[in-house]
Amino acid sequence: MQLAGVPVRNELVEVLANLVHEPTATLLHAALDRKTAIVALTIEDRERILRALDDPPHGLAELRGVLQSEHEWRVRESFM
Repeated sequence: MQLAGVPVRNELVEVLANLVHEPTATLLHAALDRKTAIVALTIEDRERILRALDDPPHGLAELRGVLQSEHEWRVRESFM
């Protein structure tokens, strides 16, 4: 599955879904159930995931890095 353009194994999406707050948790669980290839994340979803990955489990560091870079860009460009 791809989250924010980053390939993430389904097992790690399950871990992430258990770390993140609603409604993003439900979105990720539903994507797993539907075997979705690419998940469209809102800015709010991305921020929830970023907060949940403050100390990312092994395998989710790349996703955290991408989301952190996007967040910094939005702040710098005033897209918040």
